[in-house]
Amino acid sequence: MWDNHTMNSSLLSGLNPEQRAAVELPAQSALILAGAGSGKTRVLTTRIAYLISTGQVSPHGILAVTFTNKAAKEMVTRLSALLPINTRGMWIGTFHGLCNRMLRAHFREANLPQTFQILDSGDQLSAIKRLMKVMNVDDEKYPPREVANFISGSKEQGLRASDVEAYDPYTRRKVEIFAEYDAQCQREGVVDFSELLLRCYELLQRNQQLREHYQARFKHILVDEFQDTNPLQYRWLKLLAGRDNALFAVGDDDQSIYAFRGANVGNMQELLRDFHVESVIKLEQNYRSHGNILDAANALIQNNRNRLGKNLWTDAHKGEPLRVYEAPNDVEEARFIVDEIQQLRREDVRLSEIALLYRSNAQSRVLEHALVSAGLSYRVYGGLRFFERQEIKHALAYLRLMENTDDDNALLRIINFPTRGIGARSIEQLQESARQFNTTLFNAAARAGGKVAAFVGIIEALRNETRDLPLPEIIDHVLQHSGLVAHYEAEKTTPAKRREAEERLDNLNELLNAATLFVHEAEDDSLTAFLTHASLEAGEHQAGDSEDALHLMTVHAAKGLEFHTVFITGLEQGLFPHENSVNEDGGLDEERRLMYVALTRARRRLYLSFAQSRMLHGQVNYSVMSNFLREIPEELLHWLTPRFEARRTFSSGSQETASYVAAFGAAHSEPAPPSPQAAWRIGQRVFHQKFGEGVVTDAEGSGNDGRVQVNFKRAGSKWLALEYAKLTAL
Repeated sequence: MWDNHTMNSSLLSGLNPEQRAAVELPAQSALILAGAGSGKTRVLTTRIAYLISTGQVSPHGILAVTFTNKAAKEMVTRLSALLPINTRGMWIGTFHGLCNRMLRAHFREANLPQTFQILDSGDQLSAIKRLMKVMNVDDEKYPPREVANFISGSKEQGLRASDVEAYDPYTRRKVEIFAEYDAQCQREGVVDFSELLLRCYELLQRNQQLREHYQARFKHILVDEFQDTNPLQYRWLKLLAGRDNALFAVGDDDQSIYAFRGANVGNMQELLRDFHVESVIKLEQNYRSHGNILDAANALIQNNRNRLGKNLWTDAHKGEPLRVYEAPNDVEEARFIVDEIQQLRREDVRLSEIALLYRSNAQSRVLEHALVSAGLSYRVYGGLRFFERQEIKHALAYLRLMENTDDDNALLRIINFPTRGIGARSIEQLQESARQFNTTLFNAAARAGGKVAAFVGIIEALRNETRDLPLPEIIDHVLQHSGLVAHYEAEKTTPAKRREAEERLDNLNELLNAATLFVHEAEDDSLTAFLTHASLEAGEHQAGDSEDALHLMTVHAAKGLEFHTVFITGLEQGLFPHENSVNEDGGLDEERRLMYVALTRARRRLYLSFAQSRMLHGQVNYSVMSNFLREIPEELLHWLTPRFEARRTFSSGSQETASYVAAFGAAHSEPAPPSPQAAWRIGQRVFHQKFGEGVVTDAEGSGNDGRVQVNFKRAGSKWLALEYAKLTAL
């Protein structure tokens, strides 16, 4: 046995007053409001060690819940370093892992076989397809993936098929499939991931003896990242805690960014009410970032409603101001970032200590192109490089097969994507026919009938319809008429799937932008040249695991990470904050929390950049600076470009004068002076009572006889007579 006094002194040494207060709380429910970089993991593990070392609980009387296996392993490792105990039997893990453990121990009470198996998402989809075939369900009217999302989403809300309200025949049919799917899983002795938590919750809810057993055992329940819990997870915790146990919840409402996965930030307020929490301890001392970065994050997040409230501070220096760069377009934004990275390297900052953050995955394409061109190694964290993404490889496969019908790999990738009812058996027969006649799969398919022949017809039609079109128009036509766009549009069945589908659609649009840029940079309009370019970019500069490399990632993927230097790119209205947030209840607040997470990833240097124009659907789209930038106090910012000064102007004329060549090809030339006759400066941000915010893109005449062209964020491009325009400068 260890010396309690010596052990406790060692555990508590180095903790700040708030951390120590959290660790030494009596046996009562509490909420630890832990700000970014405030040492929450240390507090959580030290709390467990303190409870054990003071004899308040045995190691087996602790239940600690995390959201990832990595976090659970880190907690066990830290605990082993703090106390000389065997952690093997402790209940520390994820929600799904702990529920699986409980169901294994009580399989009979849960009405499961002892050797029940867990279906991953692929297995679940296969099981649903098999069931739908037996039920004679049209898989085009009811896409299996949509049905799988419906079932999982219902379970995560704590609903069985009998609990789902179906207001129309379409939903009723999905409920019928849901009920049959549950019956099939029960017969086969399998469970999916969402079933683990729901089945465990139902077991505890109906079995009083078992519930009281675990309530008596787990007197202390500790939860990490509490702001990310969904309604069913919170209900499961409430059942285990009962009336007398202590629920020690650690979280940060300002970092709740997973509503699309079902996370409910309101669980924190419910915890305070349901458990009569008297102790809310705020961990506000930050051990990561310099003061100016924290001051910017505090100023931004104060604009959110219904916060529990805290203010990050540090003993470290104020540090540098945040560096702001306004680029004429996204290509120049990427070039600026590359130049700054090369300067950072000269200052001995390692590439692995630099992160490029973006709101949408599609933004990585321009950045990747600039990094490849500069020979800088990089790694896409939590995702794939642009040309390796599923939807891009599908689109390129269509283009490759159109260009060369002998490309068997391309054909095999897309012959049944989107789904055309061409099954594995049909493909095997096609391959056998090709071998028999010593020909390509496409030629063999041309001899076939039915759905295989229909696929050949699609490819031939795409080839004929795009024969004389420019490269960007070829790609646009293929995206629309191959069924790819329609397929991903149909994937928007749940908040999480809608977000994923929108990212894939954004990437397809970015492929169109890549083609447009390629034509102007390479001065080559051929599809063959572009496909060669895509193959070369797909194969270069992805860093190995041991190589010093930059990190590229979405802000969502960056949560929990930190870097010496961070670039937050694309800070434009409609991009960050994302345009979808405006139409969602609480959406803008969550976008601001996402920006707060982005800011607090940086330790020493932080860059904020945005572009006056950005390619969208192969066309120049004029942008307005993000309101999030306006919410950061001016004294914290250092503008690397003159604020609100247009970095590029266009001559008077029609919309065509703001062409891609002018905006992107001449990016390094000196800006031309605005026309002396123009009443408004080209590039100026303006506001119109009817059309909202916009950017002046052209001007003709002067005074009341003149007119301006404004590209409005929501209403598009419009010519307005100056006499009646009633524009306000921003």
